[in-house]
Amino acid sequence: MIHFELIAPVGEILRRNAGLHPEKLAFEDRTRSVSYRELDIETQNLASQLTALGLRKGQAVAIFLPNSVNWVVACLATVRAGGVAVPVSIESTEAELDYRVADADCAILIAPQEKRAMAEALLLRSGRSTMIVTPGETHFQTPGQEVSPFEDDQDIDRPAYIVYTSGTTGQPKGVLLSTRSMLWVTASCWAPIAGLSENDVVLNTLPLYHSYALNIAVLSIIATGASEYIMEKFSTSHATELLRTGRFTFMPGVPTVFHYFLSSCQSSGEKLLSSVRLCVSAGAILPGPLNSEFETFFGVPLLDGYGITETSTMVTMNWPGQWRIAGSCGLPLPGLTVRLVDPKTGLDVPAGAEGELICKGPNLMQGYHNKPDETQKAVVDGWYHTGDLARCDPNGFLTITGRLKELIIRGGQNIAPAEVEETILLVETIMDCAVIGMPHAMLGEVPVACVVLKASASFDQVALIDHCRARLSAYKVPDRIFVVDEIPRTGSGKILRVKLRERLPAA
Repeated sequence: MIHFELIAPVGEILRRNAGLHPEKLAFEDRTRSVSYRELDIETQNLASQLTALGLRKGQAVAIFLPNSVNWVVACLATVRAGGVAVPVSIESTEAELDYRVADADCAILIAPQEKRAMAEALLLRSGRSTMIVTPGETHFQTPGQEVSPFEDDQDIDRPAYIVYTSGTTGQPKGVLLSTRSMLWVTASCWAPIAGLSENDVVLNTLPLYHSYALNIAVLSIIATGASEYIMEKFSTSHATELLRTGRFTFMPGVPTVFHYFLSSCQSSGEKLLSSVRLCVSAGAILPGPLNSEFETFFGVPLLDGYGITETSTMVTMNWPGQWRIAGSCGLPLPGLTVRLVDPKTGLDVPAGAEGELICKGPNLMQGYHNKPDETQKAVVDGWYHTGDLARCDPNGFLTITGRLKELIIRGGQNIAPAEVEETILLVETIMDCAVIGMPHAMLGEVPVACVVLKASASFDQVALIDHCRARLSAYKVPDRIFVVDEIPRTGSGKILRVKLRERLPAA
């Protein structure tokens, strides 16, 4: 059931693939591609260069690149050198990049040429000694086909990745993950359940800085020996163009991707997935009607699963075949223990009742970087408390019903309300603010801000939106802003978001 042979050091996996199928395509983007032999050489050479720059075992390297072959090379090279890869969205603002580089204490920042000036400016202001590495026009400058002297890191249990996830405090938390925990998901989910193998050609629509993509679209590709095309950004037109080639057999995405793609193909009448054997969805809840409509139109299974960064992505997954429950995120992964408990008492809830989902297994994070108190709150006696509510049917199928946590999930992207609130409160005319998620037909949820103005202050929505755009990634910018008389709060000052939502007009 669990493919333990897939769990190995990154260098060992790449050498194995280079030996078994050296000329086979590993990764491709719009500008270049690499075979498994070339990937092995490039990652070794970059790892050697990082070491020569002074990177020591356990030091962090920020990967601030667009989705690309170079992104994959940079990440794998960092791990081979014994470093800790820190994925950062290429769309991050200076403040967001600065926070991650500082929090992870990155020794090296790998950035594209067009972002180098921005990176240099923020490092100069902060006074940090972080070094910047920039790829050449198409790839990292490596000395031909010769491999530089290099010692591969073999420790698959050390922290090898810090993946930042938004929390309810407003400050993103760096989740410490090991190569073993990440590849355990490959071995227990993507290989045995989704059937990912060396025979697959994957079309990746996901941003690589997410744990979901890092797992399924980078590490699982090399572990299984599959091939992949990396989209820099998802667009329906580009995906349509690629799928017309008939090359692809496997497509992961978030629900929004499948919604846009289905709508486009229904309009054109073109059924483009003739070569695709399977699609998988995670990152946000996949509505049952969308799942059913997608499978009926394309005749291709769309498997939904539930995952979180703190468990190296997946917790549950639907298996192929007819035995699936509409709207369910499936069964717990083999080897992973899941319970539903009463959030107040910690006791298991009766069958069919709603409870907080907690889990324990080999894929659990090693903690939050530099946040021992947060780690202690989240992991109790070895059980990770997800903050998500779920129900379980008599056959063990889980359905996510809500969230104890206050994250807003916009098209698979996590947004911490407090982070947006802190940004809005920088405007001197705003006295109070609360951000909530409101339903959206395509994106699932969008952030909406409610603001209380100071006495006699005027309201300029355009200026406030521009203020947010300058300081936040685009997906975090409020979709709408409402002026309200007050923000409902508890006696201790916590925002009563449910009450606030009830006061707003329907979407």
